Amino acid sequence: MNLHQLRFVREAVRQNYNLTDAAKALFTSQPGVSKAIIELEEELGVDIFTRHGKRIRGLTEPGRLVLESVELIMQEIDSLKRIGKEYAAQDSGSFTIATTHTQARYTLPKVVQAFMLKFPKVRLSLLQGNPRQIAEMVQRDQADLAIATESIAGVDNLITLPCYQWEHVVVVPPEHPLLKGKSVTLEDIAAYPVITYDSAFAGRSKIDHAFSLRGLKPDVLLEAIDADVIKTYVELGMGIGIIAGMAFDAERDRNLRAISVGHLFGMNVSRVAVKQGAYLRSYIYTFIELLAPTLNRKLVEQAMRGEHENYEL
Repeated sequence: MNLHQLRFVREAVRQNYNLTDAAKALFTSQPGVSKAIIELEEELGVDIFTRHGKRIRGLTEPGRLVLESVELIMQEIDSLKRIGKEYAAQDSGSFTIATTHTQARYTLPKVVQAFMLKFPKVRLSLLQGNPRQIAEMVQRDQADLAIATESIAGVDNLITLPCYQWEHVVVVPPEHPLLKGKSVTLEDIAAYPVITYDSAFAGRSKIDHAFSLRGLKPDVLLEAIDADVIKTYVELGMGIGIIAGMAFDAERDRNLRAISVGHLFGMNVSRVAVKQGAYLRSYIYTFIELLAPTLNRKLVEQAMRGEHENYEL
């Protein structure tokens, strides 16, 4: 048994059981991958994969258990490599953050700037996607941590901790009738075409749930994946927008006005997520603390050991 065999098994599953794609991803040959997997099955005495002819189609029951062990072993190997790299170079290396557009555009710039001043030798990468996609990036070791709303909480193999709270705002043109009232109701909002986030983003489920409880069905004219697009169409007079409060800047958005609607849709929590059991470089702990000062290294390490599973703001 060797590490190459374990890598081949894991990659075969990641590539949807296509051994040709698995071989390309690992820069080797398809026959070599197939032969190594067969040899591993013979050594274990069980079939890891179900087959149709020479093609693998899925995991057998013992194969699922084998894959779980393979994932744990490969994670420990990755951790060993990172330990070596960290102590060889404490203040340099790579760091990949998976996050949504809203976080990357409005929350992270000052944090990233402060981080790069502390660690100028670190190569920082930002990957963007919806909460489900960025959670998968961390699960697949394509990113070191994820930052998104509470929708990433409860994802398998991820440890998530709350960073900060925020609420939605309604954005409208300067002379809009909604600005004349003391408080906005759901009925008021439902009277206009609505432009807001796609269902995978920024608390959209809370928006939909609030309207549903009141028996209202707003006219959602347009769904977008980021607040900049929403604000652009509101400026064109196509409807009113519902965005995350952090995405409104009175200085930059001079052609719009914001109305707080936290009383209608509730508070949201942005969270940071890391892979359970992963080894984090020391500068990643520093980044997390820059993002949320309450999340010091000791607390994060305790959470990764399962000692703060219910930690909330």
